[in-house]
This record gives sequence, C-alpha cells and structure tokens, in this order.
Amino acid sequence: MIWRPSTVAAYLYRLGRLAFRRRKAVVLVWLAVLAAVGIGAAVAPSAPDTDTSMPGIESQKAFDLMEQRFPGTSTDGASARIVFAAPDGQKVTAQAYKHAVERSVDTIADGSPQVSSAVGPFQANAVSKDNTTAYASITYKAASGNLTDATKKSLQNAAQDARDAGLTVDIGGTALASTPGGGATEGVGVPLAAVVLVITFGSLAAAGLPLLTAILGVGVSMAGIMALGSVFGLSSETGTLATMLGLAVGIDYALFVVSRYREERAKGHHSQEAAALAAGTAGSAVVFAGLTVVIALTGLSVVGIPLLTKMGLAASGAVLIGVLIALTLVPALLGTWPNAVLARRVRRGRKARGDSDRNMGTRWARFVLRRPLPVLLLSVVGLGVLAVPVMDLQLGSTGAEAKSTATTERRAYDELAEGFGPGFNGPLTVVVDATAAGPGAHAKSAVATIGKKITDTDGIVAVSAPVFNAAGTTATFSATPSTAPTDQATVDLIHTIRDERTDIDPHTGMSFFVTGTTALDIDMAGKVQSALLPYLAVVVGLAVVLLLIVFRSVLVPLKAAVGFLLSVLAALGSVVAVFQWGWGADLLGLESTGPIMSLMPIFMVGIVFGLAMDYQVFLVSRMREAYVHGERPAQAVVSGFRHSARVVVAAALIMMAVFSGFIGGGESMIKMIGFGLATAVLFDAFVVRMAFVPTVLALLGDKAWWLPRWLDQLLPKVDVEGESLARPIVGAPVREPAETAGV
Repeated sequence: MIWRPSTVAAYLYRLGRLAFRRRKAVVLVWLAVLAAVGIGAAVAPSAPDTDTSMPGIESQKAFDLMEQRFPGTSTDGASARIVFAAPDGQKVTAQAYKHAVERSVDTIADGSPQVSSAVGPFQANAVSKDNTTAYASITYKAASGNLTDATKKSLQNAAQDARDAGLTVDIGGTALASTPGGGATEGVGVPLAAVVLVITFGSLAAAGLPLLTAILGVGVSMAGIMALGSVFGLSSETGTLATMLGLAVGIDYALFVVSRYREERAKGHHSQEAAALAAGTAGSAVVFAGLTVVIALTGLSVVGIPLLTKMGLAASGAVLIGVLIALTLVPALLGTWPNAVLARRVRRGRKARGDSDRNMGTRWARFVLRRPLPVLLLSVVGLGVLAVPVMDLQLGSTGAEAKSTATTERRAYDELAEGFGPGFNGPLTVVVDATAAGPGAHAKSAVATIGKKITDTDGIVAVSAPVFNAAGTTATFSATPSTAPTDQATVDLIHTIRDERTDIDPHTGMSFFVTGTTALDIDMAGKVQSALLPYLAVVVGLAVVLLLIVFRSVLVPLKAAVGFLLSVLAALGSVVAVFQWGWGADLLGLESTGPIMSLMPIFMVGIVFGLAMDYQVFLVSRMREAYVHGERPAQAVVSGFRHSARVVVAAALIMMAVFSGFIGGGESMIKMIGFGLATAVLFDAFVVRMAFVPTVLALLGDKAWWLPRWLDQLLPKVDVEGESLARPIVGAPVREPAETAGV
C-alpha cells in the first residue's frame, strides 16, 4: 500500500477510488437525489413572481412611496392598450370609426369578469392632435399569466370587430404578451456538444458520459430550485442562468475527468487506479475551477439587486452540483464502463493519436514560441481594437420597441409613437410627498408649482393633472418627454428635472421624486455602472488569491486576470457593435438596436471570469506540473499544450455550442446573452489561452513561476497537479519553485 499525503489531490484520489468500487451505490444515490428533489418540486407551492425591486435608487423609493400612500392601486394585474389608427387621409373621430371604437370597448368591458376597467379614448381624451390615432386602456384583476383563454379571446375579438370596420388595430401591454418561443438554433447546443465530444474522444460512450452526467446535474439543480422556490423566493427566471451554466460546466468538468482517465489508462494503469488518479489530478483542477466560478457568481450580490443575487446563488448551486457529479458519479460510471470510454483504436491495442509528442497542441505551442513577441502584440492589439466600442456603451432596457414588427405589441408601440410622439411610450411619473405641507389648499398650490416648473422644462411636452391620495398627503402626475425612452436626451432630461429640486423644494416645503419604467431603467443602469468596478475588484481579487494558492506564483495569476479583462472587454465591445450600433444585426435576426441590457456587463464579467479561470486552471496546471518536474519554461509550455490543448479546445467549443444556441432565441435579451457569452469564450479560449498565455510565459521564463519564500511558507499546499499521487521515479529531476532557484 502506497502512502498518500493528506492533500486535496489525495482526498479526491480516495474519493474517486471509493466511487469506482461502490459504483452501484453511487449511481443509486444520485438517482435517489434526483427523485427526491423531483418529488419536492412537484409538491412545492408555485414559485413567486419575479422580484424586480431595485433597492437604493430613486425610482424604487418613489414606487415604494406610491404603494404606501395609494393602497389598493397595485399594478399586479395585467393591462392592455388597444391602439386604433384610421386609414390614410381619414380621422378616427369620424362617426363610423368612433362608433366602432366604442363598440369594441364595450365588448371588452362586458366580455369577461376578469376586466377591472375599460376606458375608451373619447372618455379619457386619448386621441392624437391630428385625430388619426386613439387608444383605449384596459386593466384586469388578474396577472397576465392568470388570464383565461376566454378573456384573451374577448380582447382579440373586440379588436377584430374594429378592424372589420376599416381601422388598423393593435394591442400593447401585458395582457397578450407571452415569452417568445425558442428560435431554430436554441436546441442545437447539446447535439453540437455531442459531435465535439465524439470527435475529441473517438468513442460514443466517452462522448455520452459527460452529456448524461451534465443533464442529470441540470435536472437536480432545476428541480431543487423549483422545490425551494417558495421558501427562498426563487422565481422561474432565477433558473435560467443555472440551466445555462450547469449544462456548460457539467459537460466540461466531466470531460476533463474522462480525458485524464483515458490518459492514465494509456500509461498502463488499471481502470480503478486510473479513475482514482483522474479524480485526484483532473478532479483537483475541477474543484478549484469550480470555486472560481462560484466566487464570480456569488459576487453578483455586491451589485445589490435581489434578482441578480438570487440568480447568482442558484447558478452557484448548479456549478457545485456539477463539481460533485464530476468527482463521484463520473468515476462510478467509469467503473461501470471501464473500457467503453477508450478510443476504438486503443481498445484494439493500438496507440491513441492524442498520445503523440507531435499532436496539434505541441505543433501550435512551438509555432507560438518561435515568435512570442509578434503573437503577443497581435493578440493584445486585436482584442484591444474589438474592445473600442465599449467606450460608447449605453446601458438601459428595451421593451416593445425591440420586438419583431410581426408582433402586435411592436406595431402598437410604433403607432403610438407616430400619433402621440416618441416620448409617449415612456412617460415619467412624478411623485410629490406633501406631508410637510399638510392636506388642503397649500398642498395643492405647492403641487401646482412643481407641475408648472416641470412643464417649463425643455424636453417636456405635456404634464397631466395631479392625482392626490385620500389623505391629501401625496400627489402623482405624468410628464411626457419629447424623446423616446431609450434616447440619451431622455436620460439627460431626468437628471435635469431631479437637479431642479434644489430650486423647487425649499419654496414649496415638499419633495418630489421621478419614477416610471423609463426612469427605473435609467436608474438601474446607473446602479450597475457604479457597482461594476467594486464587483470587478472583489471577484478578481478573490480569484487572484485562489490562483496564487493553486499555481504558487505571483505573475501567473496576474497574467490570468489581465487576459480575462482583455477577452471580456473585447466580447462586450462586440456586443455593443452588434446590438447597439447594428453591425451585422440582420444576420442575428434583430429587428432593432438600442441600449445594452443593464445587467449584461455584470453577467458577462461574472460568468466569463469563472469560465476563463476553468481554462486557466486546466491548461496552466499541466504546464506547472511539467516545470516542477524539471522541464525548462518553454518546454513546459509545450508539454502543457500536448496534454491539455485538445481537451480545452473541445471544452471551449462545447461552451460556444451551448451559448450560441440561445442566439436563435426569439427575444433580444436572450440573443444578447447568448452572443456575448459565446463571443467571450471564443476570445478567451482561442486568443487569450492559446496565444496570450503561452507567449507571456515564454517571455517571462523562470520568472513566471517566482514566489517569495515567505509567501511560499504562508500559503497552504493544495497540490492541484496531483504531484503527491505520483510514484517516485529514480533519477527524475524535480524542480523547486523559482524562489529557491535564485530567481
């Protein structure tokens, strides 16, 4: 019996060996876990509605004040805005059209008990100045997801009756809104991943095992989220990120363990020993790679947005399950099919192609190392150029204007903008707190003063009459901008109105707040921008410390952080170029361009950082392993590529396949996330890890692995390369870190 030191690799070695020997029990345990959480999800109460609150911003404070001062006016119910447009050259106020509009509104009001109110355009003065466009406002007692088919049918029939009278009729709002179905490419990710795995391994069993374990992990994660949804306030949207990441990292982590198992079998180890060594070596890298992903995801809580925090924590749970499956279920399944996962030529007793010292990885590494400086400059300059559009980044939120023109919501949006002006679709809500003035004439006079001041503000085209609450302590009114909700001029207008408080409040004795959907989107964008640098500092700082422990080097973690920043900025620049500037938008099926989703930069930084560190750990750990066993720095880089490049490339292609599948989604936000993540993986895996990393290590030489002696003694020994698992080889040189070598 060989003595194994108590390191992370040693513990994982024993865990992998145990899972291999007790494979039936391990498989049954995971199936039992899946069944348990599945039953829990089936009997659990329905998930709550998505928590869209944004603590700490003015818009949210105003919303909270309105809910407190105007009880019973909750906007939880669905709404619909029916837009009536007259034919060219005619007016909607013509007698025939007017009767058709009124009949439609009456039909809706009487057509369903779920209707709370139905206000026609001629009752509410909701007719454009040129009398060509009008709209009716419908509110419902139930949320859009709870509206019956009969209620929706009544709304559609009423609209059709007006169309039959010659009017153009479209319906906006939430009553008929539905989540767009997946695009043609959304289901392609997993099949593409399967193709990559078959090509990489040359074995259907080896390709199927990572897919099987990843799908099981996602099933456990999603069932767990559904089971705990009502307890922790996890809505259905919370699991979107968990599904995406759980599938991607689940495949990758299993891929690394299976690949190392095949490598150990090629060295002549018995299947049980090979599985244990794979768990101790590749499994160690999986643990620390998974920790970096978890750090990045849990760090989303720094932003202070509840929805983002919950999404990050749920995705962290999915990643942890993926790690546990890679360390236990994968070795167990390797014990079930010990030879099936090997390539066919290996099962027939021939040498595997990937075992050659002159595989594609070594040839690429030697090509890069022959000209490190030009390759380094080319990669840095190329990523830098792609990052330039980031300087024009505009954060915001898109609504109906980003939908396809084939949808009635988009057509209603365009018709309202044409008839009532571009700012009509994004009115501002002004909430006046009149508590200090007390109810009565003084409060009304002060509110009127505030309304007059806002009316006179450049960029405001209309201000509605104020509405007071029953106590007379709070008033609200709408202010319509002259510019569209996503226009930069609207952002400036909101800031201008808020700046006017210093002149208005002292004279009225009251304070007011600006809110509404448009203001909320702008405030959220500002909150995200202000949180981005602290988030980067926390996540990158913690990950650098973790990589310092893993690689026992000062410069390697710093190099990893710089490479990540290059890749994520280049990817974000590409997102700006496509989704904001419109370059190549037609190729992705984008109907319109506009500001970048406010949460997109945070999403990309968090997710891509975790995935980038995966490639960093798996690729560079093999380089360090070769270096500490006596190879020169350049040769260690070649050795690392020989063992890991093929697997890292396969992992990156799988990630890109999974993320690219979402580009075909019907919603602009889903397209944006899929495109951004796929692009970021492309840049990080194929430019940073395959070009930037080897050239920097080659130029640094021994200094790349330098670590001060005092720091070496302070850091814990984790042995991510599994050095403690290797049998001593007589005469084999083992190199100490660069500090003891006098570097």
